[in-house]
This record gives sequence, structure tokens and C-alpha cells, in this order.
Amino acid sequence: MKTRIGLAGVGVGVGLWGLWLLLGALEPPALVRLPIWLGGAVLADDFVLVPLTVGVGSLVARWSAGPDRHRTVGAVRTSLLYVGITSLIAVPLLLRQGKGVNPTVLPRDYLRDWLLLEATIIAGGVIGYFFTWRRSRASSGDIGGR
Repeated sequence: MKTRIGLAGVGVGVGLWGLWLLLGALEPPALVRLPIWLGGAVLADDFVLVPLTVGVGSLVARWSAGPDRHRTVGAVRTSLLYVGITSLIAVPLLLRQGKGVNPTVLPRDYLRDWLLLEATIIAGGVIGYFFTWRRSRASSGDIGGR
């Protein structure tokens, strides 16, 4: 119990320190916009990302109920997971590209690079599926005209 209280105290202390740094780093107009942005992020998550994720997951689960599709599910789910993660990371770069002066933004074509990354992930998923499919056929004796 003492460990929990100590960890809770450390957590509250670190949280207050972060709040102090936030209040010191932002100007009042930015502090007003911050809760609005956070509320928009919650709404986007609850009303866009979660239903989309549940819907795609439901479709994949329903599709995987067919015969011998259980091998495909791993490749599809993994590919969709990585496409989703990299897309969430890339969206701010894609939306804000070319707007304002930001020395940290490199002069690159982020849309092209993101599309190449997604194509690479999907190609990796397809290759992984075919390796799994080939291995399952080899272990069941279907290769070689038997």
C-alpha cells in the first residue's frame, strides 16, 4: 500500500510539473485553444476512429469465418494495424504541409512518401500471407501434385 501511495505521489508531482511547464510555455490565447483542440481530438476519436476501427474489425472477423481463411486474418490484421498507425502519425504532416514557416519541416513530398510507406506495408502483408499459405500447403502435402 505504501508503494502505491508513493507512486501516486510521484505521478501527481510529475503531472503538476508538466502543467507548470505547459502554463509557462503557452500564451493565454493558446491556453484557450488547447481545450478546444483536445475536445476535438476526443470527438474525432469517439465518433470517427473508434467506429471505423470497430467496423473494419467486424468486417475482417466476418470475412475470416470462411473455410481456411484463418491464415489470412493475421496478415490482414497486422497490415491494417500498421497502415492505421503510420497514417495517424502522418496525418498532421499531410494536413499542414506548406503552411507557415517551420524550420523543422523538411522540403519533401510527404504525400508521396506516405503513399510509398503504405504500399510497402501492404506489399509486406501480401508477401507474409503468401509465405504462410505456401508453408501450410507444404505441410499438408498439397505441393508436388499429390
